[in-house]
Order: sequence, then C-alpha cells, then structure tokens
Amino acid sequence: MAMRQTPLTCSGHTRPVVDLAFSGITPYGYFLISACKDGKPMLRQGDTGDWIGTFLGHKGAVWGATLNTDATKAATAAADFTAKVWDAVSGDEVLTLAHKHIVKTVSFTQDSNCLLTGGNDKLLRIYDLSNPEAAPQEIAGHTSAIKKALWCNDDKQILSAAEDKTIRLWDRSSMEEVKTLSFDTSVSSMEYMSDGEILVITYGKTIAFYNALSLELIKTVEAPAPINSASLHPEKDFFVAGGDDFKLYKFDYSTKEELESYKGHFGPVHCVRFSPDGELYASGSEDGTLRLWQTAVGKTYGLWKCVLPGYFLPIHSPNPQYRSVSKLKLSQLCFQCFRTVKTPL
Repeated sequence: MAMRQTPLTCSGHTRPVVDLAFSGITPYGYFLISACKDGKPMLRQGDTGDWIGTFLGHKGAVWGATLNTDATKAATAAADFTAKVWDAVSGDEVLTLAHKHIVKTVSFTQDSNCLLTGGNDKLLRIYDLSNPEAAPQEIAGHTSAIKKALWCNDDKQILSAAEDKTIRLWDRSSMEEVKTLSFDTSVSSMEYMSDGEILVITYGKTIAFYNALSLELIKTVEAPAPINSASLHPEKDFFVAGGDDFKLYKFDYSTKEELESYKGHFGPVHCVRFSPDGELYASGSEDGTLRLWQTAVGKTYGLWKCVLPGYFLPIHSPNPQYRSVSKLKLSQLCFQCFRTVKTPL
C-alpha cells in the first residue's frame, strides 16, 4: 500500500499566491519567499514552512519574488509600478526601483550586485545595486508584457518569456537578441537549471525541456490538464507540475511516466518549485495558500515524521517547544520587527 502524501499547509496570505522561490542552502537551512496579490510577500523557513516575516511596503499586488543564494537579500515585483530590494535578515526595504508600468519579474545575478526586472512596459532592465542612482540598462524587443526574466550562462545571458508567445535569449554584453522561440500560445512559466543548462517551460498542457544555451528542444511531456508551472528535481530524476485542475503531478524525467498526482489545493496551482536539496517541492495557489510536498513520501524530514499507511500527520506541530526551538535556530535570520504582523501559523 502506498504512503499517503500529506502536504504542509502554509496559510497567512489573503489572496492568490502567484510566485515563489527558494534560496540556496545556507548555514541556517534554506528559505522560501512567496509573492501574492495581497501585496505582502512572505519569508518562511523552507523545510517547515514556518513564517519568519512579511515584507511591508508595496501598494499593489506582488507578481514576482526572489531571494539571492545566501538569503540575505530579497527582491519583489509589483503592480504599483515598482520593484523593491529588501534586507532579508532585518526585513527592511533597501531600494525602490520605479518603473513605468506593472513589474512582473525580478532576478538577482549570482553575486547579488545586479537586479534584472521585466513587466508590462515590454522592457528588460538591469540595475546596478551598488550604484542605484544610475539609470538602468534597458533591452527592448518583446512586443507584449514580459512575464518572466532570468539570468543564465553564469550571468552572461538573459532569458525572457512574454505574452507575445516568445522566449528570447539575450547577450548581456551586446544587449542583442541571440535566439527566439515562438509558440502557438503564451508561455505560462519558465525555470532555469544552471546545473546542466536546462530550461523548463510550460504552455497549454505541455511541459517542455530545452538546452538553455542553444534553445534546442530536448523533450516534451503532455499533462492531463493545462499547466501553469513546472519544476525539475535538482538531480534531474523527476519533475513536478501544477495547473488548472488543482492537482500536483510528478513525472519521471527519463521515461516521462506519470508517477503520482495529488489534489491538495482548492484552486488552480499557479507556481511550483523544488527545494534546493530536492527533498520537497512547494506550490502556490489561487486558494491563497502555499503547500509543501515530500519528494519521497513518508520520509522523516522537516515536520514530517515517518508513519504507517492509513495514518496522517498534523499540518503543523502543536508543540510549543518546537516553535521556540525553531525561532532560536533562526535567530540570526529572523526579522527584527514583527510590529504589524502576527504569525499566521
């Protein structure tokens, strides 16, 4: 009898969760940031979903959010025509970068010195965070709103996906377009795997894998329902996808066989990402929640304890000792001020 998948549910948002991102693995574990239409991006402990703090300052829906590798900086993209850079240790706002339209996507370079943005004004912008007063470099070429933009090839190139039904590869030094992929429908998500230079994209019911440097197609997989997001396991054994039918699907990357499917959300799944250690994947939904799912169901990890089939686990530990230990462990990364937000756990 197969183990029952019991996701951890992370509440606290009041509107749909539309983007999420993990940090790298730090001495304090890894971390998870979520973007939500409620305008209040949240930072959590990645392996447990424990709430750490909320970034307060945007005046509109937040469409994109990211953390740098060591979880010291965060960046957000919002409908208030701004991108913001935050101190992820204190929670303080560091920079507000004004745009001419809604900002949809943000991405740090590996050294965290530059920030890439894109949005409804159809332009890619590169900000030098060490010289924020300087005008950003701008790259034009898309004919519709940019939905996602990412650094690739050791930050020498940029990948962008837009509502003009294209993905474009750009050279950073020349600011010129290198190659374009065109589709019959708009791309719904894009993930870049630096280890192996693999690009994961979704459109319609299709999950496609490309070589990120050449944009040559590797393989495609058709899902049972329209897919909004997909993520490849760090070791490239599996990939997961979620979409309009409220389900999370797990596929074997080599054989393309569907291995598992779970329905846990009460609305379409907008975003899904594997953790940096590959032990879990997170999903964000129209229902306003994040859920954490185990890659190996039943394994003792984070808040999950190995149980026999037929039993279920509590969503969050009621043990106050655990909560105090968790906050002690995170004392050097927790926000200094919880002035307006109470823990939603």
